[in-house]
Amino acid sequence: MIKSDVAKTPMQWAAAAADAIMATYKPGELPPAHRWHYHQGVFLCGVEQIAEQLGETRYDEYIQGYIDDLVDEQGNLFFARDELDSIQAGLLLFRQAERTGKPQYKVAADKLRSLFGTLNRTAEGGFWHKDKYPHQMWLDGLYMGGVFALKYADTYGDEELREEVLRQERLMRKYMKDERTGLLYHAWDESRQMPWADPDTGCSPEFWGRSLGWYGLALAEFIALLPEEHPSHAELQEELRAFVEAIIRYQDEETGLWYQVVDKGSHPDNWVETSCSSLFVYTIARAVQQSAADESYMSAARKGFVGLAQMMETDDLGHLVMPSICIGTSAGDYENYVTRPVSKNDLHGVGAFIMAAVAIQDKMTK
Repeated sequence: MIKSDVAKTPMQWAAAAADAIMATYKPGELPPAHRWHYHQGVFLCGVEQIAEQLGETRYDEYIQGYIDDLVDEQGNLFFARDELDSIQAGLLLFRQAERTGKPQYKVAADKLRSLFGTLNRTAEGGFWHKDKYPHQMWLDGLYMGGVFALKYADTYGDEELREEVLRQERLMRKYMKDERTGLLYHAWDESRQMPWADPDTGCSPEFWGRSLGWYGLALAEFIALLPEEHPSHAELQEELRAFVEAIIRYQDEETGLWYQVVDKGSHPDNWVETSCSSLFVYTIARAVQQSAADESYMSAARKGFVGLAQMMETDDLGHLVMPSICIGTSAGDYENYVTRPVSKNDLHGVGAFIMAAVAIQDKMTK
């Protein structure tokens, strides 16, 4: 494995990352194979952004291949019905419905929309992240379910759903935000029963990079989807500004990247993690584009993207390989996070990197 050449434009980096995965897997074989899940969804949302930028039909056709592996002509969709993670890939349905005119994609989106009425909730109406994590809200869930909800609300005129998902964000801030650092804890257990739950606050004890990345990504997407006149638009812009300021404080000076446990970069067993770094680069760039953050913050985004490019490797076939991606993890203590295995070309890492590259390219050209 050799280091990749860093002398590419951001869009060239995005295409190289997408093409490496597409050359390795048929659409339905994206891991975990034949499953409607956010791993594939995050990667393909990045591919969708490339399709929109470059206008190359092969990217849309690849996305459609994944969808058609799991959605039949009647709109039947095979997915887990007890977790927010199953909703995220539904973001792919909107563009394909418009592009192809096929009615089954709207039917499948309706099924995912209906899931919100069946999810278990906290006492104040916060969605449990999964049934197997009772009474818990996770930062991840705001992106996994929330962005689809707003996109569905905009596309099909569902005002009730829009207000519901905005309430989810406010609940996360209420219970999971640390006012000292400006960061948010990975999870909150209303019942205080989990071993990691603080007996007073119910929060998990650490600021995990990727969960914060999902939250920042969700805020940026919410602002893009909300009408400017909506009462929550200005509020979310302010929250995104404060969030960007908070994460920039923890950017590693040497590499430009961020650590697995974001605020403990000085710990010798902590390590820089590429998926969260990609999500933070994306969030900062979009925040500046949306006038939620000052133009001067783009220097942190550019530095982060250069750091990511310097991390990339190339395999024997000349395909891009993204290293240092934490595999999925539940909430836990510090040791839980820093001992998690890392993988290469994990889909939610590659998808996040593609989005970061597209966001940096957008800022360069607009």
